[in-house]
Amino acid sequence: MLLKLAYPTVTNAFAMLRLLPMSDRDKETEILVLRHQITVFERQLGPDRPAFTAPDRAFLAALLHPLPREVLRRLRLLVRPDTMLRWHRDLIKQRHANSSRPKRPGRPRTVRSIRTLVLRLARENPSWGYRRIHGELAILGIKVAASTVWEILRTPTSTPHPSDPPPPGRTSCAARPTPCSPATSSRPSP
Repeated sequence: MLLKLAYPTVTNAFAMLRLLPMSDRDKETEILVLRHQITVFERQLGPDRPAFTAPDRAFLAALLHPLPREVLRRLRLLVRPDTMLRWHRDLIKQRHANSSRPKRPGRPRTVRSIRTLVLRLARENPSWGYRRIHGELAILGIKVAASTVWEILRTPTSTPHPSDPPPPGRTSCAARPTPCSPATSSRPSP
């Protein structure tokens, strides 16, 4: 979009430089010729309206915005002055929307200190569930949802240290001989 807008800006800047050595009479003649061309184009278009691209709209809106409405109404334009002003408003609105868009969409991450506290409470109190940890955090004055505590406890980054005991209700493979490891018996094999 910016590159598309830069091209008409540069070409019109060179067109303005071309006007510097011209006399006022030559400029007025060129203006009359351009107005006549606009009239011919309007006649050829009939009821159809010309289609402007976004860079064309932005360039025209930026050029014509400083002019008062009375002057805009006297100009021979392919669109109405109110349309030009609407294009300028849309341009400003889009610029504001782009600058105020959040850098990272979505819900912000949980603060690292809260994450470490939840993991520490879970590690030091293996019999506690996520609701009990949530209640203890509420007693401490830390406002965090129970679902957030549950998410912290179930994420792979929050796995307990290997030397920690397994959480209640779960047993490790070493404690269950059947599906995890081959069954061993006390009888010697023949």
